[in-house]
Amino acid sequence: MLRDTKGFTLIELLIVVVIIGILAAIAIPQFASTKEKAFDATAKSDVRNAMASMEAYFADSQTYADAATVLVSGSFTTSTGITINAGGSAGGYQVTASHSSSGNSYWVDVGGGSATEGKIQQN
Repeated sequence: MLRDTKGFTLIELLIVVVIIGILAAIAIPQFASTKEKAFDATAKSDVRNAMASMEAYFADSQTYADAATVLVSGSFTTSTGITINAGGSAGGYQVTASHSSSGNSYWVDVGGGSATEGKIQQN
């Protein structure tokens, strides 16, 4: 007598669950690093926007001396989660930005006709 065999066996279902678990274990760490890269890109973008605000201020007043005041009271607003610090003198300025969910900070130093930029890893 032939049995009607429809459906999956318990072993087949367990194998599928194990494969899904392995794929999830590989994908989750990749997702975490992608989120940190997005936070870092936001910080870099805010540094560039701060530079534009500083250069606009310099075009009006011919000095960078009030760098922090320009960024706080000017038309520049930071992105969500970004902390930005600035300092300036008559001939240049420095801007540093970091995201609260990332261990990295990004900075730019402008003065003497040149600009340097970099990343500070804190983790």
